[in-house]
Amino acid sequence: MSVLLSVRDLTHRYGDFTAVNNISLDIKTGECYGLLGPNGAGKSTTLEILEGLLTPTQGQVLYRGLPIGKNFKQEVGIQFQSTTLPDYLTVSDCLKLFASFYQSHTPIANLIKQCQLTEIADKLHYNLSGGQKQRLLLALSLINDPTLLFLDEPTTGLDPQARLHFWQLVREIKQQGKTIILTTHYMEEAEQLCDRIAIMDRGEFIAEGTPAALLGDNFLPQIVELDGVFSQQDFGALPIRVSECAGRTRVECHSFNELMTAFKASAPSLNGMSVRKPNLEDLFLKLTGNELRI
Repeated sequence: MSVLLSVRDLTHRYGDFTAVNNISLDIKTGECYGLLGPNGAGKSTTLEILEGLLTPTQGQVLYRGLPIGKNFKQEVGIQFQSTTLPDYLTVSDCLKLFASFYQSHTPIANLIKQCQLTEIADKLHYNLSGGQKQRLLLALSLINDPTLLFLDEPTTGLDPQARLHFWQLVREIKQQGKTIILTTHYMEEAEQLCDRIAIMDRGEFIAEGTPAALLGDNFLPQIVELDGVFSQQDFGALPIRVSECAGRTRVECHSFNELMTAFKASAPSLNGMSVRKPNLEDLFLKLTGNELRI
């Protein structure tokens, strides 16, 4: 795949505070790229620079190999975390208004169908539910048939059902060949939708790659969690990783069956056991720590 958006040695400072510190990345055509990180990591600043809304202190952003120019705004779509729309407009009115901002636009009827807005097309936008509002904002970001789509925490506050429906819409958009840059606090969302991710912390990239590759680099294939506190010696000489938190033991292992055979030989209790694969939430916490960021 060719590179659609490229960032080189990007740095941004607010006075003496460095929000983004010398990051580089390439976004490939047709991929969904996830930008993850705790509060204050530099995600929002990075996204605003990539969207062309903020000029970096240092570094360069290239779109199709060239510095961002006038055509960039015509070829990108942005779904912000929140958008203030004019009062007393229906869903259809909002789409017509945004269509007027562009030289050409996707047929409004197509967007209403694609984003599942048919039943609420004549409803005032401020009477929409959370899921309906997010689908409207997604439709507005697609009005100009963008090549590159920015989704900034698009499912925050949605219930699980609405979130799943939104994920399906994103998958359908990706199948159309669009390139997507997604920020999210939901690790499952990133794992479900993103081809590659970058995890930011304190203004820098601390990990980048496909979810599968990052998990394989940082964890053994299976995680077994048990009530009680156990040590490495309780599991014999197996190549495992053991940690303990709040009276519960977590074991990373290659084989659950081998682990249980070794474990039963020294400690027979299996109360409260759970078995699962590592996920992006495990990776996020491992790389960024457990402390609360405000």
